[in-house]
Amino acid sequence: MIINMKKFFQNNIWKNLMLFVFVMLFTACTKKEALTTAAFKTNSGWGYTITYKEKILIKQTIIPVISDNKSFETEKDALKVADFVKQKLKQNLSPTVTKNDLILLKIKF
Repeated sequence: MIINMKKFFQNNIWKNLMLFVFVMLFTACTKKEALTTAAFKTNSGWGYTITYKEKILIKQTIIPVISDNKSFETEKDALKVADFVKQKLKQNLSPTVTKNDLILLKIKF
């Protein structure tokens, strides 16, 4: 009787362990990216947000670095800069943007 109980518990432990491993692998493979970018319409053009786990880190309504308070002309331009800043954040760099960066990204300002 004791041997049968021992086998019973060993079999259940292995089944539960395999289920646990499967669930962990599944959740690791479907991991959602923590940093996301999105463009939004402003009164005079476009802006962007960068969020981390659904909390806004950066909300940029105007083109950074230039002297005018001017929004991005297109959604595509806003997303280009947002993706550029997101890559800098992923590399643990300062999320600053220079005029040269805007020129390289071909952003009209």
